[in-house]
Amino acid sequence: MAGRYDKYDPISGGFRAPLDADWAADLILGVGLNSTGEVVVGAGQTGIIGVVATTKAMKAGDIIDVMTSGECVECTGLAAGTIICADTTSGVLNDVASSTTQVPVGYTVEASRLIVRKGVRTHDLDVS
Repeated sequence: MAGRYDKYDPISGGFRAPLDADWAADLILGVGLNSTGEVVVGAGQTGIIGVVATTKAMKAGDIIDVMTSGECVECTGLAAGTIICADTTSGVLNDVASSTTQVPVGYTVEASRLIVRKGVRTHDLDVS
């Protein structure tokens, strides 16, 4: 899935950390941290703690912004007005119901605009 950051407050909208591995361009995934504080796809040691959007290929050790609160646009493959979860293994974003392997990261307003609100409970994301 592709996408990019749109509204992002660099002071309170997330944090920066190094990548644990090389990443391709045009990804938007749920991420966690490993035991050395590097950003990993999926839950890692911390569980899903944010969303990363890449617009260019990045190398292991590069510093990246992890969004915990903000908006991503040009997201593909999502439906409007749905709660969006991240898979704890692959980090893939989808509209599958929350479970032990699917962690809520936000919701969509339009099919291509994801509102990231990591850390809120699923019932707080109810858009019905």
